[in-house]
Parts: sequence; C-alpha cells; structure tokens
Amino acid sequence: MTMRHRFIGAIVCLCVFMTGGALWAAVPLKTICRVKGQEDNNLHGLGLVVGLKGTGDGSSFLPTIRSMAVALEMLGNPLARDAQTELKDAKNVALVLVTATVPPAGARQGDRIDCQVHSVGSCKSLAGGRLFLTPLVGPDPRDRRVYALAEGSITIESTDTPTVGRITGGCRLEADFFNPFVKDGRVTLVIDPPYADFQVAQDIVELINSQMTVQSGGMMLARAINQVNVEVLIPRQYADDPVLFVSQLMELPLMDVAVGPRVVVNERTGSIIISGDVEIGPVVVTHGNMVIQAGGAQFVSVDSAQTQTTKLKALVDALNALNTPPQDIIQIIKGLEKNGKLHGRLIIE
Repeated sequence: MTMRHRFIGAIVCLCVFMTGGALWAAVPLKTICRVKGQEDNNLHGLGLVVGLKGTGDGSSFLPTIRSMAVALEMLGNPLARDAQTELKDAKNVALVLVTATVPPAGARQGDRIDCQVHSVGSCKSLAGGRLFLTPLVGPDPRDRRVYALAEGSITIESTDTPTVGRITGGCRLEADFFNPFVKDGRVTLVIDPPYADFQVAQDIVELINSQMTVQSGGMMLARAINQVNVEVLIPRQYADDPVLFVSQLMELPLMDVAVGPRVVVNERTGSIIISGDVEIGPVVVTHGNMVIQAGGAQFVSVDSAQTQTTKLKALVDALNALNTPPQDIIQIIKGLEKNGKLHGRLIIE
C-alpha cells in the first residue's frame, strides 16, 4: 500500500478502555444539545451580476434578459422595444441565486453577513463580477417581506466552480433576527442528531431533576417529549431572568452519553469514523475482481463465542490493504446497512 493510500484511507477508531469498563468524561449539556429557538435563518433572492468579461449568460437565456429589463426600468431607463433585441449583446451580465444564513444567535438590523451567489443560467464564470443590489426574502414563499439587501464584488473560492462565489459582508440585514427561546414559561432542549436517543433524553431529564432541585424547590423541572426534545420548566425565581437559568442549565455535566455503536462517514472528504464496538453479520463482499467473506474469513480473528459476527474495522482494514478507494468503502458500508448486516447506527454527514 502506498503512503498516499494510507493517508486517504485512514480509519479513526476511538476505543478507550480501562479495567472494568469504558472511560467516559463528563460533558456539559451545551455540547450535545441546543435551546429551541436558536436556529439558522436562511434568506434568498434572484439577482444580477454585472461587469463580467464576456462570460455572462448572453441573449440565449431569456430569464436574464427579462431581469435586466426590469432592473433598467426601476432605474428610470425603460426599454423602447423588444428587450431581447435591445439586450442581445449583453454578455457581461448573469442571473444568480443569492443566499445568506443568519446565525443561530441572531443579528440586528444593519448588521452585515456573508452571502453566496450561484449562477442559474449559461454563465461560464462569475470572476470579476459585482452583484447588483438584490433584495432577499425568507424561506416562506408567501412572505414577500424584504429581510436583507445584498450587493458587492464577488470572490471565487474555487477555480473548479467559477460559477459559485462569495461576497464577504455583502448582505445588510433590514430586520432584527431574535427567535424567542421561552414559551409558556418553559425552554426546550433539542438533542443534536448524533446523540438523539431515548436513553440520552432520559439521562438528561434525570440530570436536570437531580441537579436543579434547589432552584425548583423540589419540583421536577424536566420531562422528555421524545428522543430529541426535552422540555424544562423555568423556576419562578428565574421568571425575570431566563438567560441566567439557561446558562446554568446548559453547563450541567452529563457523565455517560450512551450513544451506542455507530459509524460516521463524510462522503465529501472520504473520512470514516468507527466506534470500536461496531460489528457486522455474516456477509460476502464482492468488489471489482475481489471477494471478501466476513464471519469466519481468514482476514479477521473471530471469538469462539461470537462465530456469526465480526468487527467492521477488520473488514475496512482488509479493503484498505487492497487499496480500495475510500468512496468505495463508504458505498460498501451503506450496502451493509441496507442489508441489515451493520450492527450499529450509520450517520452520513
């Protein structure tokens, strides 16, 4: 195996053991869950990029022609006759989708955030272009309120995708974004997807009810709605200062996050992270001109007490030894899950 394949196909296996069981460290609640109401807000709009060096949409893409006609009319320069005829030589303009994401913590009117632009027509490159003033609306198509205005010079971040760019600080907010996090005297904790589990939710409930008894006067504050949401009652003494209560709540240490066996893969980067307890059932893997048998095969040592299962890590090691590309390994792991042979949870990022 070449050094390149050793790095690309690297498998990170997190197995920390001590005598008598696994070693766990306490983690604050804020590392595995968030407060409901603290979400991203996505804005979008259609705009025009001008100043391109002949790489625009041209007259063949009619939506760009129509948008240019509307923009010229708004600027007091309406077209005298057919727009397609008058703008047939406008090759320095491109129609783009403009998007911006307001962070979970919110933002104030007048704040500036980054925005992205994506060509939607026949444009070959947005390099050197400038986004014409573009209104951005929210995700609800029925709400036509303008929440932000975007404009500015475009930076191409990757030469492989010259039709996608970014404008640093190019989006100016026209409204405040602060989502309420208290409803009916309660806050809701939303467990992050990698940890969403009924047992984890119950562990969080027991932690809050045991650690916040002084603040609650002995009242049970928390209850699990499902494996994702935990509802917490705000004690009366914190009614006027819920921020203080939430700050104390999110710092509570949870000792054992029982997430169970799992595999986390990132298809974009080709990374694979396997917890040490992930097993697979008996299976024959055929890939290209090779055949690998799991469950009693020579490439893995199987305990006599578990003759029907083996570790996923052993299969991945065998595939790496045969210089199998990471993307192919990921597809094999996905196939194991579909066939019910992956004894663990598969998380695809």
